Amino acid sequence: MELNCLSECNIPTSVKEVQRLGWDYIDVIFFTGDAFVDHPSFGTACIARYLEKFGYRVAVVPQPNWKDDLRDFRKLGAPRLYFAVNAGAMDSMVNHYTAARRLRHDDAYTPDGQFGRRPDRAVTVYSKILKQLWPDVPVVIGGVEASLRRLAHYDYWDNSIHPSILVDSGADWLCYGMGERTMLELTRAIESGRNLRQMENIPQLAFYRKGTCRLEDALVLNSYEKCTREPRAFAENFHHIEIHANMLTPQTLVEPVGDGYVRVNPPLPPATTEEMDSFWDLPFTKKPHPRYKGKRIPAYDMIKDSIITHRGCFGGCNFCTIAAHQGKFIQSRSQESILKEVRELAAMPEFHGNISDLGAPTANMYGMVGKDQSKCAVCRRKSCLFPAPCSNMDRSHERVLELYRRVDAVKGIRHSYIGSGVRYDLFLDEKGFIDSTGKKYLRELMLRHTSGRLKVAPEHTEDKVLYYMAKPSFRLFERLRAEFDKINREEGTHTELVPYFISSHPGCTLQDMRKLASNRTLNGIWMEQVQDFMPTPMTTSSIMFCTGIDPRTMKEVFVERNPERKKEQKSLFFKK
Repeated sequence: MELNCLSECNIPTSVKEVQRLGWDYIDVIFFTGDAFVDHPSFGTACIARYLEKFGYRVAVVPQPNWKDDLRDFRKLGAPRLYFAVNAGAMDSMVNHYTAARRLRHDDAYTPDGQFGRRPDRAVTVYSKILKQLWPDVPVVIGGVEASLRRLAHYDYWDNSIHPSILVDSGADWLCYGMGERTMLELTRAIESGRNLRQMENIPQLAFYRKGTCRLEDALVLNSYEKCTREPRAFAENFHHIEIHANMLTPQTLVEPVGDGYVRVNPPLPPATTEEMDSFWDLPFTKKPHPRYKGKRIPAYDMIKDSIITHRGCFGGCNFCTIAAHQGKFIQSRSQESILKEVRELAAMPEFHGNISDLGAPTANMYGMVGKDQSKCAVCRRKSCLFPAPCSNMDRSHERVLELYRRVDAVKGIRHSYIGSGVRYDLFLDEKGFIDSTGKKYLRELMLRHTSGRLKVAPEHTEDKVLYYMAKPSFRLFERLRAEFDKINREEGTHTELVPYFISSHPGCTLQDMRKLASNRTLNGIWMEQVQDFMPTPMTTSSIMFCTGIDPRTMKEVFVERNPERKKEQKSLFFKK
């Protein structure tokens, strides 16, 4: 079994696998809340393979047992450089609980979907254990859970404002966002013994220090303690955080907490196409580690036939964390890199010809950039689409259409489906298609790239609620349905339009939900896709939910917090 593991995946997960490699040391040991899947959709594999490319020895301890004598945390010993910790591809609290704070019964990132293989707030739990066992070894935290908790944040499950996860976890460093480049630089800095002051200047890192920050050009936020006392101070902080998270050249952020402070360095510039290609040009096996032989990992089953085309999203929805983690600016892979991966996928014996998803956070943003980059360099907008599309954004769909055509021409590909989200305000306004490529895109999407249903996210029907969501008017969805139905009639097809909606979002009342439920445009549409709003860290919507203040305007907003009334709002989706 151990020999088989190493013949299929050379990243060890056990003492025997390390021994078979003949290693007498490990540079970096990853601890993750997910099963270990050697696929670019999983962050642990991305960082591990990238460090491996530069000669570092990495090992992974997936889903360690934190309830016993901690043998999983001890078994590989101490690494030469540091421990790397993440909760997995999802926030552990979102993974564990519903919007009604009820415990879920399964876990898609665990073998056979078994629940209970990771703790609540996994990053904090793992980090504390490692610092207890190995106090002199640096702990670096990252991934979604750490990134979105890098500063003071609202915790829905405790219904309280928590300090930065750096304070609670005791970790030495936090790498936020997509971390390949930052983790490589930090690894080299630790290896070379670079002094602390130099390491503290590495982009896209955050850290906690005692005392007062002496950095002259930093933006000093309200203290954590003030945020817990004064809702307006918390909303003000987030307004600054959000602006700087969406700028190309933001300031360093400093947030006082207790007798110290958390410092968040500005991010690296968006990855170039060449850099994006290099992140995928790594020897991923595209499979779960062989240690899981005979067991299914549901999350892997969902993505095993998918291809990621780009990172980032400039939609700027107030309830979404994608831009806070991946960035606002689109970072696209080259078509050659994508086609290489498609050909490799088509050659895999278990592949049956259908790409389940050729996309990213928003599929049709592939290749979209500002026409004049000098304007993007000074832009402070959170969204390139709300309240109105930016005139500097090149919304042509020719690049993504060309990609689809080239992918479909690869031998062995029967269908390439778009399972990711699609923003229809990229090709439509209330008058119709904004250009000929948008018209081609919708037709191509319906006829060639859906498996019978096209899923879109208008989220609500009422303009007042959509304003608080930072989503376009429902009139655009009405126009979309008209064009959609027209194509179905012309082509004799029966593709279904499936809209997603959110209930009990800040600003949404029961009366607003009644109006949604009675909207005539939705007659005859499949209404299965329903989501009760869940406040997650580092979103505008969660700040509204916590404070009752819209941080964009500092004006009060209605928030439905009562569990029964939230439930009633959701139930109105089906009362027609």
